[in-house]
Amino acid sequence: MPKTSDLRHQTRSAALTDAADATDTADATAATNTASLKTSAATLLAGATDSAVVMLRPHAQIAASTTFAEDVLAGLGATPRSVPPKYFYDAAGSALFDRICDLPEYYPTRTELNLLTRYGAAMAQQIGPDAELVEFGAGSLTKVRLLLDAFAPGTAPRRYFPLDISAGHLAAAAERLRADYPQLEVEPVAADYLAHLTLPPVRAASGRRVGFFPGSTIGNFSPAQAHTFLRRAAGWLAGGGLLVGVDLVKDPALLHAAYNDAQGITAQFNLNLLRRMNRELAADFDLNQFAHYAFYQPLLRRVEMHLVSQCAQSVQLAGHVFSFAEGETLHTENSYKFTLDGFRAMALAAGFRPGPVWTDEAKLFSVHWLEAPGG
Repeated sequence: MPKTSDLRHQTRSAALTDAADATDTADATAATNTASLKTSAATLLAGATDSAVVMLRPHAQIAASTTFAEDVLAGLGATPRSVPPKYFYDAAGSALFDRICDLPEYYPTRTELNLLTRYGAAMAQQIGPDAELVEFGAGSLTKVRLLLDAFAPGTAPRRYFPLDISAGHLAAAAERLRADYPQLEVEPVAADYLAHLTLPPVRAASGRRVGFFPGSTIGNFSPAQAHTFLRRAAGWLAGGGLLVGVDLVKDPALLHAAYNDAQGITAQFNLNLLRRMNRELAADFDLNQFAHYAFYQPLLRRVEMHLVSQCAQSVQLAGHVFSFAEGETLHTENSYKFTLDGFRAMALAAGFRPGPVWTDEAKLFSVHWLEAPGG
């Protein structure tokens, strides 16, 4: 889970992948109904107040992604059913994810925070003075504070672009950051950062443009999507680099506990996706008839999250009826885990030059510096 808040955000996350690779094999019925589903989505959107992309500042132009309604209708009509995890992060979902990050079972956040605290000065040296930071899946802007504080006096970043899919959550966090770091230009952008991204040119007085992607939100992408994101990021950040948090392969028991916490906060987070569909898309999911289910798939090195139908039932959304069998699931998230060498090889193949890596003693989590040639 980001991500990235770790966006599982993006967003974590801020942003942001299809919840299951299996959705690439939607059945023939879903394909036949594609035009009808898009028409229904357009009808829903006609009265919507939430746009797919909310520009909080005019300087960043981001291509619009497919809409919530279109993605949900397509995912419900596919076999197996899925919804992209970027839609976890409405205001309620973002707040729930902040609570997840504080849970004793959820090791990624506290481990990464410890790495940023312990090795922040070394990370700041890689970034260089007067940088322009772009954070993907920025969430609550908690981790960037540790990074900003690690710079030597007079060398801190000048400009900061936090990107996240939850507009309200991001705006509030950006205001708090401005108040605490008045010398930093904070220019938040609410958008799906897997879309094509055009940022303004780096200012002459600034140092390099550097990406910050904490929380292992990159694990929410399929391998192909992770490669695509890294390849694009190498272009956006040419002449600079990317500081990225990466969750590592480990004991499956630790992973199971992290995604099945005793307090049930992760279950609430997962079910909130249905609540959001009911509220924003006029669906009629009965939240009492779906259950959170998460498990580690060792062959694919990923945690999968699902919502399991507890009985045979039908759900209505935008004039369509979707029938769920008892035990059928709605796949809501993947969270891939990596080896150190495996991730470095992926970054190299996408155009980065892998640099230093920082890990904790137990090798639960890692932070990688990737140099972006060019610029």
